[in-house]
Amino acid sequence: MHSLDELITASPVFAGLPAEDLALIAACGTNERAGTGIYLLREGDPADRFYLVRHGRISLEVHAPGRGEIVIETLSDGDVLGWSWLFSPHRWQLDGRTLEPCSLITFDGLCLREKCEADPRLGYALMSRFAAHLLTELQAVRFQLLDVYGDASFQR
Repeated sequence: MHSLDELITASPVFAGLPAEDLALIAACGTNERAGTGIYLLREGDPADRFYLVRHGRISLEVHAPGRGEIVIETLSDGDVLGWSWLFSPHRWQLDGRTLEPCSLITFDGLCLREKCEADPRLGYALMSRFAAHLLTELQAVRFQLLDVYGDASFQR
């Protein structure tokens, strides 16, 4: 059996961090499982946690009036789900729904924010890594919008 700090190094968000940082981060995490069709995030709800997907697939979705749910991105093994826990007002901006049974590490966002405030070096390292993660997600949204609205006339 592996410890949480060993498990989280599989994610690019945590890979390469010093062992003492991994231990601090892991102390805010728990192993969990979720069945198919479970909403882990709901737009507008408090963002008090985030997830590392160990195994499984999760869709990031946005509700479009008159169109229903639009899948923005599908996350899988090693991906991180959720970044709103870092930014005030700490509310989810998207829905996150499991597409199959998932094994996850769930991190307590408040616990980790407190550790980052107590150790600015750790806070900067995590903020830099989550900013890169956020950039990747924004690119996925851009490509999805091009796919959805690509044939529409659009002028700035």
